[in-house]
Amino acid sequence: MALRTALTKQVFHFNFQARTSRGAMRERTSWFVKVWDEKDPEVFGLGECAPLPGLSVDYVPDYEERLTEILQHLEQKSIDNGQFTIDNYRICIDEVVSPQYPSIIFGLETALLDLLNGGKHIIFKNDFQTGKRLPINGLIWMADMDLMLQQIAIKLSAGYRCIKMQVGGLNFEKECDILAYIRKKYFRDGIIIRLDANGAFKPEDCLYKLKELSKFNIHSIEQPIKPGQVEMLRSISEQSPIPIALDEELIGVYEAAQREKLLSSSKVPYLILKPSLHGGLQSCREWIRLAESKKMNWWITSALESNVGLNAICQLTAEYPISIPQGLGTGQLYDDNIESPLFVKSGEIGYNPNGQWDLSSLLF
Repeated sequence: MALRTALTKQVFHFNFQARTSRGAMRERTSWFVKVWDEKDPEVFGLGECAPLPGLSVDYVPDYEERLTEILQHLEQKSIDNGQFTIDNYRICIDEVVSPQYPSIIFGLETALLDLLNGGKHIIFKNDFQTGKRLPINGLIWMADMDLMLQQIAIKLSAGYRCIKMQVGGLNFEKECDILAYIRKKYFRDGIIIRLDANGAFKPEDCLYKLKELSKFNIHSIEQPIKPGQVEMLRSISEQSPIPIALDEELIGVYEAAQREKLLSSSKVPYLILKPSLHGGLQSCREWIRLAESKKMNWWITSALESNVGLNAICQLTAEYPISIPQGLGTGQLYDDNIESPLFVKSGEIGYNPNGQWDLSSLLF
């Protein structure tokens, strides 16, 4: 199979003012990769490469140039390697792109698997495409107190029973007031509350804040302190009344030995896996195998990709027996997202097998 490739860039616009502890976002840029066999150009695979500014290790000024070079190398390798199959597609990727470009690996994996499965947006053949729904958490974005409470009310009325709230970017007392309000108003509903600090807490007052937050029956908190402080994280985790989850800590950890050391050293109960940040689809599966060997739990989260990337991440998630909410409810964030069969209903994400994709906005 001789591959041919094409690349296009698209900017998506948030339909609200998106804010995290790392700052505000008004738009999101993705690069889309199209791959096809030169003998059959009508059948193609599509993948999304979407590094996050300020977070992804591969968000670099010459990202598009690097991606273009990688696609050229992929075309040549597909010719050199001869037969191209689901069994050996990863060999080509490993030969043309470094682990330092996880978002590109994710986009190439998605595009190649899509092509090899017939160009029908099928990345993994499982029952997600035929009706299986995945439970998801409702994401509450940072804003003033009234707007955050409004978001919470909307999510809960829409059927969500797990919400994820970002903390560390507002006044801490106000954040506690919001949590107190949730517990008081919705005390009969058994709402699961997850928190994400995005590394915003200082080590010296982290435990104090975790103890204060624990008054509100918190399920878990992601990355309470900045990554790269593993011993401190372990100490905090051992004393924390709230279970801690690793997220940013996993970025840039490529080798199996490094991953083993990180999980053994940090001793946290949860991993949060994002293919665009943590090495791609296969890499996340390796993280899962390692976590489960250590009796650690995990869930998968999208990283603000469009529906193209989100579809691939949902299908990866559906490869596993899922019982807890995943972080896959980001498809409704943009005014100009790519139309797809993905839908969210009653706190679950699903795929309408009779739905249609509209790729007309992608100008290859």
